[in-house]
Amino acid sequence: MSDRLFRDRRDAGRVLAGLLDGYRDRDDVIVLGLPRGGVPVAHEVATALAAPLDVLPVRKLGVPDHPDLAMGAVAGGDVVVVDDDIVRGLGITPEVVRRATEREGRELLRREHLYREGRPMVDVAGKTVVLVDDGLATGAGVRAAIQALRGLEPARVVVAVPAAPESTCAELRRHVDEAVCAVTPSPFFAVGESYWDFARTTDEEVRDLLRAAARTRPAPAAAPTEISAIRAAAIPVRDGAPPDDVLFDLVGDARFVLIGEASHGTHEFYAARAHMTRRLIEEMGFAAVAAEADWPDAYRVNRFVRGRSDDATAEESLRGFERFPAWMWRNTDVRDFVDRLREHNDRIGDERARVGFYGLDLYSLHRSADEVIGYLEGVDPEAAARARERYSCFDHSDGDAQNYGYAAAFGAGESCERAALEQLVELRREALDHARRDGSAAEADLFDAEQNARLVSDAERYYRTMFSGRVSSWNLRDRHMADTLDALAEHLTGQRGAPARIVVWAHNSHLGDASATESAARGELNVGQLVRERHGDDCRLIGFTTHGGTVTAADDWGAPADRKRVRPALADSVEELFHDVGRAEFMVRFDRPPQAAEVLRDARLQRAIGVIYRPRTERQSHYFRARVADQFDAVIHLDETRALEPLDRNTRWDAGELPDTYPYAV
Repeated sequence: MSDRLFRDRRDAGRVLAGLLDGYRDRDDVIVLGLPRGGVPVAHEVATALAAPLDVLPVRKLGVPDHPDLAMGAVAGGDVVVVDDDIVRGLGITPEVVRRATEREGRELLRREHLYREGRPMVDVAGKTVVLVDDGLATGAGVRAAIQALRGLEPARVVVAVPAAPESTCAELRRHVDEAVCAVTPSPFFAVGESYWDFARTTDEEVRDLLRAAARTRPAPAAAPTEISAIRAAAIPVRDGAPPDDVLFDLVGDARFVLIGEASHGTHEFYAARAHMTRRLIEEMGFAAVAAEADWPDAYRVNRFVRGRSDDATAEESLRGFERFPAWMWRNTDVRDFVDRLREHNDRIGDERARVGFYGLDLYSLHRSADEVIGYLEGVDPEAAARARERYSCFDHSDGDAQNYGYAAAFGAGESCERAALEQLVELRREALDHARRDGSAAEADLFDAEQNARLVSDAERYYRTMFSGRVSSWNLRDRHMADTLDALAEHLTGQRGAPARIVVWAHNSHLGDASATESAARGELNVGQLVRERHGDDCRLIGFTTHGGTVTAADDWGAPADRKRVRPALADSVEELFHDVGRAEFMVRFDRPPQAAEVLRDARLQRAIGVIYRPRTERQSHYFRARVADQFDAVIHLDETRALEPLDRNTRWDAGELPDTYPYAV
């Protein structure tokens, strides 16, 4: 899968325009594109901002024999910028630099004459200049352009690019009034790596775009045709769930159906997902639900729904979810689903054919270690003693996995990596002997123990890496979830004698293909991407969105649950686009018709609310850019949603969040 976010330069320009919205419809703003590749990007920015467009030609000074490597750049007004590190490091003589400057200076004059066709350059004195390129590597060209601009005395200089290394963006901020970099891939290889289509821009294209800009004053990029395309593709849903025939046609023969959520605290997402899952179980033979939940806590629910539990009710079976955020699974919608699943299973005589409920996540390090020891005590007390000794390594963290990870990462405590891995290897080695006990229940117990042992090993690495880098810990967690899903599918297939079909419940950020989002530029992957890579057309990815309403979420990690007001979606977001369609709820499939998919293949803002919601900072903390039509196979939009109801309600939740106007509101 590709990590490229932008379809082409025009798509990148529309993304940049959204980040520059504060400059829209201002008489003092001028957009300058750096030819050639920066001009299509700049044209979209100028159109969206309703600003004049012109060019500021800059030529790179290529290193002899390595023309793609810039040793400097030249711009109008005899401005020359030289990268001293490269010149000195490669031993390039002043004479070589002089010849390159003369050669590129002649090309610069040719291009200015060709592009403007006799028109004078737009007057930038006293204006705010938005300088646009299609991306930066070293930034030598744009630095030359900045120097040339300063001689023309603009009031402000803003540099805007779709992609650049973070170091280059940071350096630019020292030289301009504002630098806007839409994405900062890490590691950064080349500008073209951020584009699906990075075809060479021709002189004719630059000239045509400047002619078009000169003929007409650009209009804001309102998109009635986009709204019309979505409206035409909108499929009616009821309470967030599509009709059976639509759902079954979308799923087809796929074995894995991944159904997301745009928050961990919205009733409609949970209820619609539960309804769709019941229909897939009842009518299409799906065998299990695999949730973004800790394995041991979910397995307690699994025992209940399969009739193998001491818990008398669904609510009791959910009491294992004690860790923050308990409401994510201890809520009325999950309780009702678990009740219905138990009723469904009670009508099935063959225990192997009953539908299970499983967890994919890896936070339960200590709990899973206890589960492994408990299992071994029942089948091999000596092996249990060895497991207890190995896992005692974690005792120094006082039961707090983050404390363990911090100490292990910074050398302040013992690393338990080897002990956890040794226990996993031994359990797998002895699995055949343990499996010789009779019955499918024994097979299930062994599988549970193996997953717990693997979880301890993966969780140990996760907590150790979470302090050294967000990307590595995120990727480790999502790989663990994808690997657990594959192991579960293999186990259930062997148990049932036919390929097992599984519904996955998790947040959109885990289930929407990460390669179609800006997180790919940071090196992040997720479950949806991994499932697509491993299973191709044998999976379906379904996401949810909402425009406003209320949500159950906390202010900080570990804080009590609140019922918070969700702010209306931001401009340039997919949620705002769906809101403008003017329907309370609908679904859009991206396999048909093609117009809607094309509209939603552009990169747009998308909101993600997890267990924490901070409305006052949500642009920074809860939005990212994504190509929705590549991220999902279908999206369900519910314009107004309400907060999930926790089983353990508190007075804060009951009171709800005070309005922003308090105490002045009537």
